[in-house]
Amino acid sequence: TAVPIEEVASPVPLPPTNTPAPVYEQFYTENFTGDTSQWTYFLIDANQPAPLYVEDDFGTMFVGTDNESLVFELESEGQWAYVTYGAFEYENVRIDVVADNRGANNNNVSLMCRYTDTGWYEFNIANNGLYWIYYAEKLDNNKMVYHPIKNGGSNKIKAGKETNEYGIECDGRTLTLYINGYETISFDENDIALREGKVGVGVASFETLPVKVEINTITISQP
Repeated sequence: TAVPIEEVASPVPLPPTNTPAPVYEQFYTENFTGDTSQWTYFLIDANQPAPLYVEDDFGTMFVGTDNESLVFELESEGQWAYVTYGAFEYENVRIDVVADNRGANNNNVSLMCRYTDTGWYEFNIANNGLYWIYYAEKLDNNKMVYHPIKNGGSNKIKAGKETNEYGIECDGRTLTLYINGYETISFDENDIALREGKVGVGVASFETLPVKVEINTITISQP
């Protein structure tokens, strides 16, 4: 005997819910394929008598995402562009980047930790084989003073249009630089003793133009 099919009530549509706010990760690898709104940039104009912190573009330049990378295209001298991750501040942190040089050979890639409105630690790696570590101090008039802490050279840096992997650790008072998987220098910094802040990456242009660097990934991790 055929059994009649019960009539099922039509589903009642759920009321629309508010779109949840995006959840940003504290430790992760950024590959620049999704929401990058927490990555913002500022500039240092090195053409002034003293390097000057500015927020507006100058000269010919592009800083942004393209082809699943963070792209720095600097076509004028003295453009020091920095991108910071604004979702978190860190006391102890490691940051690693994969940097692909697509332009002139004379450029610096910078890694930053403990960034605040008054200063930060900056590790500059030049693809000519040299590196410098600074305390970058921002004065009330937006002028910058780069206080040298350490410098040296590394034969692990790949010159020319190559891809390099750079990393830094800021762990307590200990600052460490890694170049292509090798620990290059590690030391305790007890004079300035910055405690916490944001992390970031930068690229600088000098006389040899154009500068084009693509950051393929940025990994933020615990040291």
